[in-house]
Amino acid sequence: MDSHSSPTHAVANVIVPVLYEDNHVIGVVKPVNIPSQADDTGDADMLTLIKQDLKQRHQKEGNVFLGLVHRLDRPVGGAMLFAKTSKGASRLSDSVRSGKLGKRYVAVLRGIPAHSQATLKDTLLKNSRTNTSAVVASGTAGGKDAVLDYEVLATDQQANLSLVLIKLHTGRSHQIRVQMAHAGHPLFGDQRYGGGLNRPGEQLALWSVLASAPHPVKDELVSIVSLPPRTKPWTQWSEALYDQLAKRLEYELD
Repeated sequence: MDSHSSPTHAVANVIVPVLYEDNHVIGVVKPVNIPSQADDTGDADMLTLIKQDLKQRHQKEGNVFLGLVHRLDRPVGGAMLFAKTSKGASRLSDSVRSGKLGKRYVAVLRGIPAHSQATLKDTLLKNSRTNTSAVVASGTAGGKDAVLDYEVLATDQQANLSLVLIKLHTGRSHQIRVQMAHAGHPLFGDQRYGGGLNRPGEQLALWSVLASAPHPVKDELVSIVSLPPRTKPWTQWSEALYDQLAKRLEYELD
């Protein structure tokens, strides 16, 4: 298990902490507002940044292979795994398809859920034109099942905010944001699905705290833990609470 203390590498003025690295896999902390892969904005993206970093650090000639195994939405930061070899990419992609890629997120919600733990099951329909998703009736053409578990870790009654741990069972577009908003608790800073409660300029409070998968060539689990930054609204809760969460995630994986 590799935690959030790690070497950092700056590429194109973007700091990318490396949490784990061997010949086949690299695990990093994705900064917020960086796309997982190149898009039509032309902004620096994770694939390109890490390739540049590997090329510089390992003094590699020619092109550097890097496989995108899973994605995080642009405004989401945290733990992310990439493959450094084609074999690694193939086997890690198999882990994603078979549900063996472990992912946990923390989020700050507007309001305080009535239940401290719950499973949300919805049908989501994506609108590719607007790049948004919505909860629709079961059986709707094009709709896909979406399932997640959430657990309230802490609340702030005065600010009317909740810190929750989320486990995804499916990987739908904007799933956490859409399902939590539909449940009446949009994420802090989510302009797209919680605009009525959030103000422009607030950063979306969704963070990938854990990414884990069977190693592509070794009989072991690759797992990385990344805790959210000490910025608002994450600072509504103590650093000790996040340290306890990291220890819990490590224990659950052992």
